[in-house]
Amino acid sequence: MSRLRQSIRIDLADEASMKKKLSAKQEAILKYIGDFLDDNRYPPTVRDIQYGCGISSTSVVDYNLRILQREGFINRQSDVSRGIELVGHSSRNESFTPVPVYGSIAAGEPLHIPGAGTDRIDPEESLELPEFLTGGQLDAFAVRVKGESMIDALVADGDLVVMVPTANARNGEMVAAEIIDREEVTLKHFFMHNGQVTLEPANSQMEPQVYPAENVAIRGRVIGVVRSV
Repeated sequence: MSRLRQSIRIDLADEASMKKKLSAKQEAILKYIGDFLDDNRYPPTVRDIQYGCGISSTSVVDYNLRILQREGFINRQSDVSRGIELVGHSSRNESFTPVPVYGSIAAGEPLHIPGAGTDRIDPEESLELPEFLTGGQLDAFAVRVKGESMIDALVADGDLVVMVPTANARNGEMVAAEIIDREEVTLKHFFMHNGQVTLEPANSQMEPQVYPAENVAIRGRVIGVVRSV
């Protein structure tokens, strides 16, 4: 047997071995994600998967998604609503959307982005991104990350975060938040409690920042990340 044939057989055997590791529920989830991507051109949410696969709870979905990620079938940004990427999948209807890039986001520096009460803003550049990263949002924009305050959320220095303009956020969402009296914008997880806003980094070496709610304005919510490497 030639080395090429041996290699092909080994590859097929490895693929079959990987599939044997999956339960019927995990295979159903994988199929659902692929079908959803083909139909919608962006990934499903955890709740979409729960309903689409007839699973009892979102925690059961999350458990199986973690297994699929560990086994290399998906990549996942757990803090982004549609942060599932199916490894090796190319959507039949995949299309791209132009997304403007508005500078860098870093503590201590102002950031002019859409919806921040400014006049028309010209982006630094524009990128063509697949629609699964923008979720079909026509007003999506991106900013480049400076620093490592969100490194434990797999958002590194130099990455691009894709956002949608919004003035509101739910607890736990990753947002661009303006500290009004400092005229600076920072990327953090948002939490509101008893009139206080906590902006929490995803870095165990950094402390959360707490401000009166009236001193914080939400400028955007993260819906995707483009890795720099």
